[in-house]
Amino acid sequence: MGKLTIRLDDKLERQLERLARQTGRPKSELAREALRRQLAIQRFRLLRRRALSFAAAAGYRTDEDVFRDLS
Repeated sequence: MGKLTIRLDDKLERQLERLARQTGRPKSELAREALRRQLAIQRFRLLRRRALSFAAAAGYRTDEDVFRDLS
């Protein structure tokens, strides 16, 4: 298992501490969950950006075009 040390500004540290107390979960678990989510969002955005040219070639210009054909 890897280890990462990060610095948090005071406000973010207080928010993390408050959430840990409210949920009864360790700060490290909350931070890992937040990092996993952010990485998934970034992967999705990258894949979406790569797929846009293929979608445009197939006539999909907007999300509504996709939803229309999937509905």
